[in-house]
Amino acid sequence: MKHLAEEIIVGRRLGREDDLSVLVTADLEELCQGADRIRKALCGDRFDLCTIINGRSGRCGENCKFCAQSCHNHTNVEEYPFLPLEEIVAEGKRNEAAGIHRYSIVTAGRGLYGQELEQGLAAYRRLKAETGLALCASHGLQTLEELKAMKEAGVERFHANLETSRRYFPSICTTHTYQDKVDNILRAKEAGLQVCSGGILGMGETWEDRIDMALSLAELEVDSIPLNLLSPIPGTPLEGVDPISREDVLRSVAVFRYINPTAWIRMAAGRGRFEDGGEALFRSGANAAITGDMLTTTGTSVAGDIAMAARLGYQLEK
Repeated sequence: MKHLAEEIIVGRRLGREDDLSVLVTADLEELCQGADRIRKALCGDRFDLCTIINGRSGRCGENCKFCAQSCHNHTNVEEYPFLPLEEIVAEGKRNEAAGIHRYSIVTAGRGLYGQELEQGLAAYRRLKAETGLALCASHGLQTLEELKAMKEAGVERFHANLETSRRYFPSICTTHTYQDKVDNILRAKEAGLQVCSGGILGMGETWEDRIDMALSLAELEVDSIPLNLLSPIPGTPLEGVDPISREDVLRSVAVFRYINPTAWIRMAAGRGRFEDGGEALFRSGANAAITGDMLTTTGTSVAGDIAMAARLGYQLEK
């Protein structure tokens, strides 16, 4: 694996024409060490921390099997419309004061439209004017015009997860398609936005599916790849799925780094299952994280993550 890592560092990029089974069978420690070398050589010691606010909760008409906020699932999740502007701005300022560089409004539902879209745009304009935060948006499927409006309001990066591979996606969701996801990402790029797109590990997918998703993200040239670990939520169709093993998580992170050598590999939901905030993940190719509370589960602490990044020799993005 050391030889492959060095080839990637000097310019090789892995693609669908390559036999990538070696990433699944290689010694785990060697694979992770190689991924960390790639990260250090091509990304340096920069570390990106972001926080999210659940700007609109529940009542989503999509039927994603993992999601607490889908109206097709029965989870008793809190439901509310788009949050008041002052609450969103105050939370952004609080996170900035705590040392956070990036902030995202996330809304449940197929997209953000009409009056609630206008509320979102107003929030982004206020945040842009009153903070130094890098702003991200996660609102589902949006038109090119809506995405351009978000960029004009101050949004820098749009989040739109692929969730899994093209093959496995219909097993997870049928109310929209994988191609809908891809087209949405392409529209965001056309609007001049950076893209944050990743998925969830441990939904019953195979290694082939994980590698396929990593390749799709490389082909789309996304900037940031959030990797979530499935938190089986009672009331969802995936509530009985056994958690993905620690070893498989580490291997997955390393695989995504080999295939996406210059992207931010961002650990998201489920990281709390690892000791010390998941330090091993950030020695295996990851170099970014979502911190604070997740959408419907409790995350890690901002102060703890900042301290962890310092222990590992990273410099926080500002």
